[in-house]
Amino acid sequence: MDNSAAKASLDDPRPVRPRVGHIQFLNCLPLYWGLARTGTLLDLELTKDTPEKLSERLVHGDLDISPITLVEFLRNADQLVALPDIAVGCDGPVMSCVIVSQVPLDQLDGARVALGSTSRTSVRLAQLMLAERYGISPDYYTCPPDLGLMMQEAQAAVLIGDAALRASLHDAPRLGLHVHDLGTMWKEWTGLPFVFAVWAARRDFLATRPRAVHEVHKAFLASRDLSLEEVEKVAEQASRWEMFDQDVLRRYFTTLDFSLGAEQLAGIAEFTRRVGATTGFDPDVRVELYRPQDYTGPRTA
Repeated sequence: MDNSAAKASLDDPRPVRPRVGHIQFLNCLPLYWGLARTGTLLDLELTKDTPEKLSERLVHGDLDISPITLVEFLRNADQLVALPDIAVGCDGPVMSCVIVSQVPLDQLDGARVALGSTSRTSVRLAQLMLAERYGISPDYYTCPPDLGLMMQEAQAAVLIGDAALRASLHDAPRLGLHVHDLGTMWKEWTGLPFVFAVWAARRDFLATRPRAVHEVHKAFLASRDLSLEEVEKVAEQASRWEMFDQDVLRRYFTTLDFSLGAEQLAGIAEFTRRVGATTGFDPDVRVELYRPQDYTGPRTA
């Protein structure tokens, strides 16, 4: 860049687009499918990656707003504020967070159990369920989320996202494996919803650009609402490129719970109480929600 171009860039008063994360799994398709339809997609610098990688980037300051796995949010709650009424969770079955096992779960004590490397919350939930509901202590190890490779060394595997969908709907039935839905297990155990990931803004970004946080939050809520209103169209378009047919995807998108309200916060509090002391955060830590009415200063977005 020549000096005149550099000076023009420095003098440019236009704000930089917010750096926003997006989970590259199908479970988040309804949260961003509508961005193009509502005209807000170009207002964001969107980064797609796995939940684990996006969580790291948000914590390290490489993103301004992003989904973050619940465990990582709780570990870094002092740096983050959660956006209300948007999350990835379930109130019963989730379909894409599963334990796939060669034997019944109560026979896994001391057995090798492979943990998929793309999420931390589902892995911690699986460990909690096996320890407290089944009273067992498997031999855990972490590896890439490939069911075939996992089953070569382990008697069970924890999978999330698209890999979990493929395993539970296609591979496990073909191989005669047991599939246990973590959302169903949690609901049966506690009677509460479960939240796997929240959307959060960095506190320093919110302090300097509250209007940007407001606009991003509003854009994702509108995108989600439009996607769920037109879920048949979303499922049909996604099925052109995925191994799942339209009916499966429609069922999946409408099974997931994308809200974050009082019931979901109660589920988070219960999970936090049970695992906080052994997972790197205070069992009493709470999710602080962004309140738009608290950030009504001059437009800075």
